[in-house]
Amino acid sequence: MRAAFDGAVVRHGPTVLRVCRAVLGPGPDADDAWSETFLSALRAWPDLPEETNVEAWLVRVAHRRAVDVVRRSSRSAAPAGGADEVVLLEGWEGRGRGLHGRGRGGRGRSGDRADDDELGDHPIWCAVAALPTRQRLCVAYRYLGGLPYAEIAALIGGGEAAARRAAADGVAALRRTVSERTVPRQTERDQTVQTTPTMEGP
Repeated sequence: MRAAFDGAVVRHGPTVLRVCRAVLGPGPDADDAWSETFLSALRAWPDLPEETNVEAWLVRVAHRRAVDVVRRSSRSAAPAGGADEVVLLEGWEGRGRGLHGRGRGGRGRSGDRADDDELGDHPIWCAVAALPTRQRLCVAYRYLGGLPYAEIAALIGGGEAAARRAAADGVAALRRTVSERTVPRQTERDQTVQTTPTMEGP
């Protein structure tokens, strides 16, 4: 039983870490949510049905643990569930926490955690951080966690179509950001060469 759980940590740990980083930003808060996700999973593991999609289940647990981290940090007694949790995350970020505060671009206390994620300190996290909260959560849970839109809607509130639209808008925004950062800008000399007429000989 313990060996099976350890194997789940190895297989799904990087996915859970990326989800936590997308929700909370790379840094101590994401590390806390990652650790608490697997502590919760260890307690529930003996009773987990054999047919469970373990990765999807862990992503759902990670969402709840990330919200718990925010509640503790903000000393909030906000009720659990869907839209209330999105509002809680928005308010937390608005106060300069999470992706917009100490989490952005930072490192967690556990250096080996970063080694579990091939993205590491990749600049993409800043682009993810810039997304509106609902878009960011939908992108994280769909494209990092692999959850179907119906489950995403159940986690963050709203309908399946709204979750699908938020994910699509988030991905489009990320593509624009990545394109702007990867397309090389013309140097002043290049622009001069291109705009100066060629002098023809007689």
